[in-house]
Amino acid sequence: MMLRIGITGPIGCGKSTVAGWLSDLGAAVVHADEVARAVVEPGEPALDAVVAAFGDAVRGSDGRLDRAALGRIVFADPHALARLEAILHPAVRPRILGAMAAAEDAGAPAVVLEAIKLVESGLADWCDEVWLVTCGPSAQRERLAGRGLDALDADARIEAQGPIADRLRPRADRVIDTGGSMREARALVATAYASALESPRPRI
Repeated sequence: MMLRIGITGPIGCGKSTVAGWLSDLGAAVVHADEVARAVVEPGEPALDAVVAAFGDAVRGSDGRLDRAALGRIVFADPHALARLEAILHPAVRPRILGAMAAAEDAGAPAVVLEAIKLVESGLADWCDEVWLVTCGPSAQRERLAGRGLDALDADARIEAQGPIADRLRPRADRVIDTGGSMREARALVATAYASALESPRPRI
């Protein structure tokens, strides 16, 4: 039976990096953020729903979603963020589950679902294990700066999540701290993956 690992955690703590290391170890990977981008491409119903909810200012001149404009709205207003999630989650969920099923049909030993809203969206219920990826606040801000976010934007995105690690810790089967060196973090991931593959996976 294929192992299903859900990866979540605060922004900037290395979820995608951990997923990439697991891919190197043979796991199939599904990035919820990539699926979320796909469902708001031009011609997709979710794009029209987002524009209807937030106005024409979030649609660029090329007809695509202006993510920067939308980000300025939703990361400054929890209610706006919840509204966006209410639009995107129903569109994203079936595509994610379809990708996970395709990985199993292809014979992958494991599938990794990387999703910042893994638990809140209910997708954690489809996973055998939930991994919480964390790091210290200074490393988090440094990594966000490396992505090109200025300090104010980074702080707004961190604040929008609230104490996410504390909320998710009770739901996590494993906690992966990436605050050390890359070599140390990668070794932690390899050890956790080997252990997860050996763990029993009862399914209802």
